[in-house]
Amino acid sequence: MATAIAVTSGKGGTGKTSLVGAVGSCLAALGHPTLCIDMDVGLRNLDLTLGLSDRALMDFTDVAQGRCPLQRAVVEHPDIKGLFLLTAPYTLPGSLTEEAVGELLRQARELYDYILLDAPAGLGEGFQLAVCGCDRAIVVSTTDASALRDAQRTVGELTQRQVEQVHLVVNRVQPKLLRKLHTTIDDAMDTAGLPLLGVVPEDSLVTLCANQGAPLILRTNKGAAVGYRNIALRLDGRKIPVMRIR
Repeated sequence: MATAIAVTSGKGGTGKTSLVGAVGSCLAALGHPTLCIDMDVGLRNLDLTLGLSDRALMDFTDVAQGRCPLQRAVVEHPDIKGLFLLTAPYTLPGSLTEEAVGELLRQARELYDYILLDAPAGLGEGFQLAVCGCDRAIVVSTTDASALRDAQRTVGELTQRQVEQVHLVVNRVQPKLLRKLHTTIDDAMDTAGLPLLGVVPEDSLVTLCANQGAPLILRTNKGAAVGYRNIALRLDGRKIPVMRIR
């Protein structure tokens, strides 16, 4: 059965968009048709991360408001079979409703196994639209105290929206910094109040690949790519040990 997953973060800079692109790539590589929807209106970057900026012409509001069929609006990745993108508009129409977004997701569930919604940082209107029809949610945080506090607020909003399955991804983990702060991943889980879906180490190749428009999994099978792959496998129901970061 198709699953729509909202990928959220209370704070910007946690690496949420990179995670959506990488985990979506891994799910597609596992044989699951996967649609990544950029919900970050006005600040979209998922098309750059996936190297599809010149191909993405229609956006999710075109589909939600009936101007374009979903299958015509999405863009398939040329190098990763089964990976599709539906980008965000530069402005959000005032007439767009949660019901329209819900109908968009209903159509997407008929075509794809996974739908990953890249929600904007913060808890504003874009966030509300991104989570309105999701089946589960991922909260992405770093070990930074402010990011974890914002993650707590995000959890509260998701609880109010009655999203039943919410998991934490601790991203951009720096072991040396953890030791200096005398903290652990367990501490991050306790602060956020969420079960752990995965950890991803800080990896300069993530930024390099994003700037070059090259999906990470096409460049390496080490570092952050391992963390993203493990998250995809867990979403797919497989039991994978949490990555140990040293």
